[in-house]
Amino acid sequence: MTKYFLLFSFVFFIQFSFSQNREVDSVNFYLKKVNNVYGPKNIPLLKKAIFFASGSGIDSLIKKTNFLLGINSYFSKSTEDLLFANKNINKLFLKTKDSTLLAKHLHFKALEQKILLNIDSAFFYYQQSKNISKNLKDSLAVGSRLLSLSYLQSQARDYLGGEISAIEALQYIEPIKSNKYLERIYNYLGIVSEKLNQKKEALFYYNKALIYNKINNNNIGFLYIINNLGLLYQNQNNHQKAIPYFKKGLAFDSIKEKHPIQYALLLENLAYSSYQLGNKKNTLNQYKEVLNIRENNNNLSNASITLINISNYYKDINQNKKALFHSNKALKYAELTHNNEKWLEALKNLSNLTTGKQSINYLQQYIKLNDSLFTKERQLKNQFAKIRYETDKKEKENTVLKSDNEKKEVEIVYHKQQKTIGWLAAASGLLLFGVSILFFFFRKRKLLYLAQLERVRAREHERQQIAKSLHDEVAGDLRLLHQKLEKSNLLEEAKKLDTVKENVRNLSHQLSSISFGKVSFKDQIINLVSDYFELDFRITVAGLQENQWHTINDAIKRLLYLSTRESIQNSKKYAQASKISIDFTVHKKYVHLTITDNGIGFDTAISKKGIGLQNLQERVEELNGTLNIESEKGNGTKTSIQIPINVWTNKNTFS
Repeated sequence: MTKYFLLFSFVFFIQFSFSQNREVDSVNFYLKKVNNVYGPKNIPLLKKAIFFASGSGIDSLIKKTNFLLGINSYFSKSTEDLLFANKNINKLFLKTKDSTLLAKHLHFKALEQKILLNIDSAFFYYQQSKNISKNLKDSLAVGSRLLSLSYLQSQARDYLGGEISAIEALQYIEPIKSNKYLERIYNYLGIVSEKLNQKKEALFYYNKALIYNKINNNNIGFLYIINNLGLLYQNQNNHQKAIPYFKKGLAFDSIKEKHPIQYALLLENLAYSSYQLGNKKNTLNQYKEVLNIRENNNNLSNASITLINISNYYKDINQNKKALFHSNKALKYAELTHNNEKWLEALKNLSNLTTGKQSINYLQQYIKLNDSLFTKERQLKNQFAKIRYETDKKEKENTVLKSDNEKKEVEIVYHKQQKTIGWLAAASGLLLFGVSILFFFFRKRKLLYLAQLERVRAREHERQQIAKSLHDEVAGDLRLLHQKLEKSNLLEEAKKLDTVKENVRNLSHQLSSISFGKVSFKDQIINLVSDYFELDFRITVAGLQENQWHTINDAIKRLLYLSTRESIQNSKKYAQASKISIDFTVHKKYVHLTITDNGIGFDTAISKKGIGLQNLQERVEELNGTLNIESEKGNGTKTSIQIPINVWTNKNTFS
């Protein structure tokens, strides 16, 4: 009987192994047919590979095939296939409890939200995926997610935030020497540096990207970097320098057949720069060739760019009907694909090409869309900061939970030590008397400090009420009066009133209180700097990477924030500065803030009685701090603030 059982088991094992090997061979067969370029052609092959991988029961194969399907589905903009792959990944995670699967599940949820244009939701899932990968010490995944976060920030025109995320990504990618991602990060830093008007930095980053591109032998990446270098000079109206880069890209082997999308990009930019230099012979034919390629590839977002260029070409030669036709078509494509930049440009063109009520209608649409986009970008910026704060807070809470057992052991040792100290204290009446005196001294000091904080809170509440009144009542009345003046054709008076209204609005924002409960101190400062950052007014910030800020009292952080804001405003408005440097330092016993600008400076002996300086001095003194201002005419200004970190201020007394 035992002999037959063993024989049956052996035959069953042989059949199972043969069946499993057949499934694995089928998976490998379809994976070999998958193209290295992500796209819709790969999806049917990957679905068949997933079918056989599931039949094999091998988790690593199921994981690999679904990962590939998810990425290809994203580049094909197929939410249905992406959801299918992600469902399989989540199912495998519930079975194996492999955290890399959970990180990928959240990554794919972010990709799904990107397809649906839900930028804030995509940011949330990227942030969660990044934090899980961080706990797994998966540097490649963390760097990749940070780069994706920086792309989203740039999409919301938060270029400074995007630059910070990309530089953080470098900290994870450089140690592991992932050349593929280093190429992408440096190329992105080139783009964002150009947006911030940092031309030299952009050139440096593009050249760094080319170094890694040469190692990677990435043809498509090379074409994009070469195009970006050309655009760097084109955007400076240096078309003589731009054209060689576009020609270098177009000279790439069989580019039109192998890489039509990149070919169209380079050809359009070459046509534009040549046209600006007066070489107009082939411009229209080149634009039409680009448009044909983009429409055939359903690349309607970039097709809207080409249509704007064609419209401008016809406008220059006074063929307004054709210019109007192409601007209308550009508007349709831009609206359909949410290409906001070209959507605005098309509306502006249509307003210039039409007359009367039609022209006014397009102009009103332009103003409405521009205001809407500005508001949305501001909201996204704040949402990004809030999401980052909440997810980082959650991560810290999880870390605390994991270390609970260790803390309990420490507490046991601590209590034993306390008992020993208690016996020693009981044996010495003199020591007990001294401790009592110290206790009452520190208690009195604490009450005095809390009273100071209460005065600060009361003043901030009063500021908030004034700010609300300015915003809700005064600004509202000015808005109605402004509309009446416009209707009465008193445009000059309306324009002056508009300036007053803007001043009231700015004053309201300056008076309004700041809360660090929902948005971290670091992100509040970054948002503040972003609001004032301009091409001719550059701001650098240091000391925000330190992790001690969550232990600093909100009253101190509020003082530092308000002092920073006032200094930036003074440097910009009065000092005529072009550069300002802000440095935060957290020491064991105090917090130090140094703000330096290169403005015209002032005589401190004469200006010490100014209201702004007096207000700043009062704020600092309320928290037992010191203020020092060094300035002289022609040599800029240096403001130093030092606030003691009181032993009781590690918790919020108000928010």
